[in-house]
Amino acid sequence: MRMIIGMVFGAMMAMPTMAMAENKPVNIRPDVATVKVETGSGPVEIGRIQDNDNHLTGDWAKTSRPCPVFCIQPMSPAEGVTTIGEMEILDMLQDPDAIVVDSRLAKWYDNGTIPGSLHIPFGEVGDRLGELGCEPDFDGWDCSTAKKVALFCNGPWCGQSPTAIRSMLSAGFPADKVYYYRGGMQVWRLLGLTVIKPE
Repeated sequence: MRMIIGMVFGAMMAMPTMAMAENKPVNIRPDVATVKVETGSGPVEIGRIQDNDNHLTGDWAKTSRPCPVFCIQPMSPAEGVTTIGEMEILDMLQDPDAIVVDSRLAKWYDNGTIPGSLHIPFGEVGDRLGELGCEPDFDGWDCSTAKKVALFCNGPWCGQSPTAIRSMLSAGFPADKVYYYRGGMQVWRLLGLTVIKPE
């Protein structure tokens, strides 16, 4: 009798493990599995990694980085700027009137980025506003026809996109057209979303 009880108990204990081992679909939303975006190399489908046991490793798994430089960033980098999440980034990647900017240095960008994003390192954004819909004028830039722009960097501890945003605003870019994806690459990767290496 003890042997039968032991076998039943063992089977009951194994059931959650078996259920967890079963790979279930990992959608973006219940009704959306993937989103197609255009890149310089052609269309890319953004989805989530389908391995239910996937987890972050290496630099992306680090929780404690020395501050300064890697200090936790505020929710909003400047007045009038809207902080957004992944769903809004996906919407902007599909919007022809919006631009998503990876504002990280090349050494970070070259290791993987969000498909469809434009690479403008944070130190160059003030000189490259023409790529964001501004026109050069005698006083610097006329940004009255600027596009909506979302900027991201490595994560909530990364100051590259907040620095780029403040540079844009000082050059006259309208704050109501600037969006800050604070989660950046760390949260993008944490959610298992598609990352591409630039060519």
